[in-house]
Amino acid sequence: MKKQKSIGLKVEMPSQKCTDKNCPFHGALKLRGRIFTGMVIRNVFQKTATLEFQRQFFLKKYERFEKRKTRLKAHVPECMTVKKGDNIRIVETRPISKTKNFVVVEVVKK
Repeated sequence: MKKQKSIGLKVEMPSQKCTDKNCPFHGALKLRGRIFTGMVIRNVFQKTATLEFQRQFFLKKYERFEKRKTRLKAHVPECMTVKKGDNIRIVETRPISKTKNFVVVEVVKK
């Protein structure tokens, strides 16, 4: 039986087991770089969730901030259950596919 490894973040380990090689807990995927938290707006793809969060962008001309939205695609390992409307935490990793550079590590409780 394979032992769960520490991923270097203070997150709760998933209770389910998986055989996904792109799982940071049970596979060989290493984490690095940026960490984002946002809401799942779409999870119709296989093992992929689309995350959206707001950020503020400063307009120098008007000396004001405007709201902008960022959408990112993240890999969802087999041991995680994510549905539309969940708040999740994602971490940057090596490119998993053409558009996926992040992996879900935690479902954030409200």
